[in-house]
Amino acid sequence: MTPAPGRVLVINVTRIGDTILTTPVLRALARAWPQAKLTFLGHPKRVEVVEHLPFVAETGAISKQRAPWRGRLLGSRWDLALVYGHDRPLIEYALRVAPRVVAFRQEQDALNARLYRAVAPAASQRVHAVNQLLLLPAALGIQPDGLRLSYAVTPAEKDWAREYLGKLSNDRGPLVGLQIAGFHATSYRDWPLERFAELCGRMRARWPGVHLMLFGGAAERARTGELARRVGGRVTNLAGSVTLRQSAALLDRLDLYIGVDTGPTHIMSALDAPMVAIYHCHSPSFAIGPLERPRCYVVDHPRPAPCSADVPMAELEVEAVWAKVLEAASTPAFRA
Repeated sequence: MTPAPGRVLVINVTRIGDTILTTPVLRALARAWPQAKLTFLGHPKRVEVVEHLPFVAETGAISKQRAPWRGRLLGSRWDLALVYGHDRPLIEYALRVAPRVVAFRQEQDALNARLYRAVAPAASQRVHAVNQLLLLPAALGIQPDGLRLSYAVTPAEKDWAREYLGKLSNDRGPLVGLQIAGFHATSYRDWPLERFAELCGRMRARWPGVHLMLFGGAAERARTGELARRVGGRVTNLAGSVTLRQSAALLDRLDLYIGVDTGPTHIMSALDAPMVAIYHCHSPSFAIGPLERPRCYVVDHPRPAPCSADVPMAELEVEAVWAKVLEAASTPAFRA
């Protein structure tokens, strides 16, 4: 194993889901070097998903656009840096602020020669995404400290969520959250709105008091609004109306979560309520689904993986998802 550093930097500038996928790496580093101060830098709008973790000393924002201007006036600030991705400005920044930098092998041989470790990635979908990320600490001789993702809801956020939900109907039944769409670049993963509407109808018939909470960003609000209109009463459309961390605090209070493969589903895999996660065969659950997560019920596309992103999610029938919902709903909250 690499000699214990005093300060360690991890950089991963990416979307919500891929950011939180880094948490097993952070946990492994913290366990290997408990005396080290661990810093995480991420996307300015996504780094908050790593905030408040007990094994991370500090977090901050960085981007490949601003990285070239950073780290030029002072000497090394970290003893070791791990950098994810293939953005040269981020690698160059790490090389300015740390004497030892570990990253996946880059396209430029000259850049690889400057790295302390240039790690060969595993072939796509040959290993789970978490195990792929853990290849960087493995190159330093560090073993995993579990594979489950981590997220921390603060006491203040718990209080806020409790107060928010207290304003809903006093006679509401089980609280079910739905994430019906993901990032626009991966829209092939989205299950059709009509399928979600039918699923909600089945839940409403089975549990008449069920209250549905529709999660998402501002870009999904029209879609979630249409689902709310089709389903009718006892629906709260949260898309675009609460912050990312507020959404996570509400996710933490659910009796059941149902979602496609996107950021909130990764956050939910770090929480504890039963969850049903829906996956396209182009990015199947064996490559990206929750690991070591109790009460997780996975629904994969019926076609064998891997498949083309052009394969429609409409091929996944409601019956397959409904069967997993019934399995997940075997808790007191759903008993008549």
